[in-house]
Amino acid sequence: MTDNARRVALLARPGVAADRLREMIDEAGVERVLHADPTQLDTPELIAAEPQVVVIALDPATEDVLERFDAVLGDPMIDVIYEEAELAAAREGWDAARWKRHLVAKLLGHRDVLPPGTEPEGEAGVVAAPLQSLHASFDPVEAEAGDYGNARGDAASVDLIDFDLAFGMPAQEGAEPAPERAADDSIPDDAGGHHASQQSPSASAAGLGIGSGNLSLVDDDDAAVPTSSSRKAGDRFQHDMADLERRISTLELVDDTPVRGPEQANGAVLVMAGIGGPDAVRQFLGALPGDFPRPVLVQQRLDGGRHDRLVAQMQRATQLPVRLAEVGHAVLPAHVYVLPTEVGLKSGSDGMSFVEGGSLLDALPSADSAVLMLSGSDAELVDAVVKHGYGGALIAGQAPEGCYDAAAPAELAARGGQTGQPAELASRLAERWPG
Repeated sequence: MTDNARRVALLARPGVAADRLREMIDEAGVERVLHADPTQLDTPELIAAEPQVVVIALDPATEDVLERFDAVLGDPMIDVIYEEAELAAAREGWDAARWKRHLVAKLLGHRDVLPPGTEPEGEAGVVAAPLQSLHASFDPVEAEAGDYGNARGDAASVDLIDFDLAFGMPAQEGAEPAPERAADDSIPDDAGGHHASQQSPSASAAGLGIGSGNLSLVDDDDAAVPTSSSRKAGDRFQHDMADLERRISTLELVDDTPVRGPEQANGAVLVMAGIGGPDAVRQFLGALPGDFPRPVLVQQRLDGGRHDRLVAQMQRATQLPVRLAEVGHAVLPAHVYVLPTEVGLKSGSDGMSFVEGGSLLDALPSADSAVLMLSGSDAELVDAVVKHGYGGALIAGQAPEGCYDAAAPAELAARGGQTGQPAELASRLAERWPG
């Protein structure tokens, strides 16, 4: 332990979760200044410990008494880390090892969450240009397949056609050289008796329109017509190139049709998160100004669906009022709503309201909205989020460093979304929609 080790207080009721958390804190190289059962702890005792970090193992009994510690938990100089006691006790194997790396990184105040020996040679994450700029400057000639690879390193998410025009290309390695052409452009047929006309490889490619694989740049019927002079071959080459340019000009590389909501409907900020997300959501909400004018919709996937408890946790992190979304209620500006899985959204000329079922993304007005994909978001929703970007929405993902599950944010970044730490994303939203 170093002299400047961070001072950590652990609030956890006795049990497996408390034991695991205490062990991790002791191994992290920080100073554990307090470990107490929050249901038995007095606020002055917590204040006297002068912690820089407070780790809380959440369970129903702990939730009921946290308000008494608001003087400490609401202090902006103190980092607060919430852990679900049930999940902390149940994690095993690889999941437990990953959880430990992330918790230790938070305790130490850095974002190095990679296992030993897997440090990247370059930057850990790609910070892409804003989506509109990427779309406007896209050049199909200069594009590379690597620009479209997905976040997991699988095959590229957009298949690019490699046109091999073969005009005047050198012979492949190992191929036999073409025989010398006779003055009459003919060579003897192996069967003997007569001569067959044969063109040079470059002229043949130009005349037949040969492409890569089974792809032909011209119709086969036309390509079968032989040419008898270099003049005809040149004319055919010009014709084929003109035809190729015409075909390329009609290709649509992306669907840039804006996703439009009702013209008079104001938008909202949709925050999507999953595993590892509650902590990121708390950081994001804590950095939003108290007069942020847009409604913030939090779609947090939870084991067991304890969204009512999440409301209480988030309220401690922000000055904005936090509510549980209810079917039939209007969406009010300057409010934070936690949305259970079964609650959807409806947009109309009179604003937005909550409905039963339906897609949040489909109903969100793009031009006046933002969509954030934090740790644990559903990667299958990236396409729908990108379409909102083309419609004018601010789309962004949590930076991979410190992200517990970065699949969706990283894929969004590869598609042109912005990235940043939760507090940085909050600052960008405050700049776009000042109070």
